[in-house]
Amino acid sequence: MRICVFGAGAIGGNFAARLAAAGNEVSVVARGAHLEAIRARGLILLAGERRIEAPVRASDRPADLGPQDAVLVTLKSSGLAVLAESVGPLLRADTPVAFVQNGIPWWYGHGLGPRRPPAPDLSRLDPGGALARAVGFDRAVGAVVTSSNQVTGPGVVRNVSPDRNTLWVAETDDRPSARIEALRAALVAAGIASPATRDIRYDVWHKLMANLSGSTMCLILGQPNTIQKTPEINRLCRRAHAEALAVAAAHGVVLDDSPEQRYGPTRVYPDHRPSILQDYELGRPMEIESIVRAPLAFARSAGLDTPTLDAIEALCVSMASSKGLYTP
Repeated sequence: MRICVFGAGAIGGNFAARLAAAGNEVSVVARGAHLEAIRARGLILLAGERRIEAPVRASDRPADLGPQDAVLVTLKSSGLAVLAESVGPLLRADTPVAFVQNGIPWWYGHGLGPRRPPAPDLSRLDPGGALARAVGFDRAVGAVVTSSNQVTGPGVVRNVSPDRNTLWVAETDDRPSARIEALRAALVAAGIASPATRDIRYDVWHKLMANLSGSTMCLILGQPNTIQKTPEINRLCRRAHAEALAVAAAHGVVLDDSPEQRYGPTRVYPDHRPSILQDYELGRPMEIESIVRAPLAFARSAGLDTPTLDAIEALCVSMASSKGLYTP
């Protein structure tokens, strides 16, 4: 397949290198020192004992790369305006554009099944409808990722979880389609698990649980792996998790999950700084809207009382806005 990875950072670099090593014609949209390094020596992926040197095409101008069979968008949700401005030359009429982001995605309200209530106002996830115009709901593909990665230097990505790389992909209305099957096949051939899913919103909320009740706490405390070590924090995360499960259920997504499963004594959390904490420490725009505020909009539209999540929201918004990393 001809695949463009738009945003070849940590996750994007991992997937781009694997897809290229599997024989796909891969290009990446990158910038700065990262772009120059990829142009000079290719993209380098370090995954356990494996080292992949992938000769991918790279540019900061999508127009240089031409139409694609598929596009994987691995930009943070806070950076999607860049995509909306320049993605056009990558697209054919039916090019699937998979949005590999944390939190509630901009397309969530499109393609909802009749048994689910309407989504709340999510316009802040797509200001002015720029993504809807540039990509369109018909091209948009839902995607949920489980993969831990770090950029260790220009053009070099370390896959922290070499045995745990999964990308769920599906049409936004969950219908079967040839383009989804083709994309899944390419991912699996590249060593990226891509299980079939009948409900991409289930996968969205399931991934969101960890970010909303766990990663946000790491941000507030300024450190990872505190949830299991501190009983008071563990109880707080359990309350937040219970509230988040109720929000999802109110919108027709009943998760096979519980505070005990998520934060019980047998759960082992890696000593890995979640991306929302990394962004705060490095002064990068933060995904407050998709990870924190959008889920709370679902709670309010359902009339649910969520005092723990409300407190988390207030703290996260205050921390991010005080550093100029998020505009309320």
